Amino acid sequence: MNARHRLTRAVALSLLLAVFPLSACHSIPTQQQRDGRELAFARAKAGEALFEEKCRTVVGEKIYRTVPDVDGVLLMKLRPQASENEWADPMWPGAAFALESTGDEYINTFLGYEHSSSAVGKHVTKEYRGYIGTGFQPDNPDNLPGYRYVDVIDPKDGLRYRYTGSQKAVRKKDTGAPDVQREMRNNPNYDLNVYSWVLDETLTQSPAPRYAVTFEDHVIPEEREVGVASSTVKVIDTRTGEVLGEMLRYAWTHRGAGPKGRAAWLSAYKCPGHAVGADAATRKFVDQILIPKKEK
Repeated sequence: MNARHRLTRAVALSLLLAVFPLSACHSIPTQQQRDGRELAFARAKAGEALFEEKCRTVVGEKIYRTVPDVDGVLLMKLRPQASENEWADPMWPGAAFALESTGDEYINTFLGYEHSSSAVGKHVTKEYRGYIGTGFQPDNPDNLPGYRYVDVIDPKDGLRYRYTGSQKAVRKKDTGAPDVQREMRNNPNYDLNVYSWVLDETLTQSPAPRYAVTFEDHVIPEEREVGVASSTVKVIDTRTGEVLGEMLRYAWTHRGAGPKGRAAWLSAYKCPGHAVGADAATRKFVDQILIPKKEK
């Protein structure tokens, strides 16, 4: 972990003072308050040490085999919806991927384009990843396609559904608006449609994708006690059972070392992590293994 991210004693104690405020009736902390702060500080330091050790020794992306020209993937699980209760829960299973998209948005990350975030035209590379968006951006240096479809088995009925996405006309523009009237005068063929990304779901009998993506969130009590969480993402060949790649991520929050902190996991340190496009971290690992087919 970068040195600037290290939790110094002064910073930690200032945070813990906020967690354990002085009583309005006492100008000097009680022994119980002092003991509580010291215990929380010790837990935070233990969590930091464990996190740094895991980042040095076990975390990372492992790619064993790649597959080119992949049309679609099977998502064996979706990231479930989460809110403040989960983000502040030391035992929340999804803590290591707290910033990941959930539900339908998780599906969209596999269908969307990857765009460069560079202001100077720098292209997306393995070392410089971009962000995922559902619209083609002609002025962006990169519009790297996602998968053409994603299959999901609904846990409620056990059936497999296929998801595709596209830009569709969802409504008409207001022909009474001055800007629209001006465009209509200047262009007789002016398109009055308003377009938006639409995610389509269809019960499918088509053959299931050969390659699948799954994840396992680890809830290890002694690690969670010091604010540390972990999760593993795997890419699997469903015909052979072969694991094509796996990513192990660890996250740590010093706010998880004391009483529940509001949305503590959203600001956790992570390794490996993404400075850009953190909501699509799984997609940006998977597409290094299952290379999406290029558009014609």
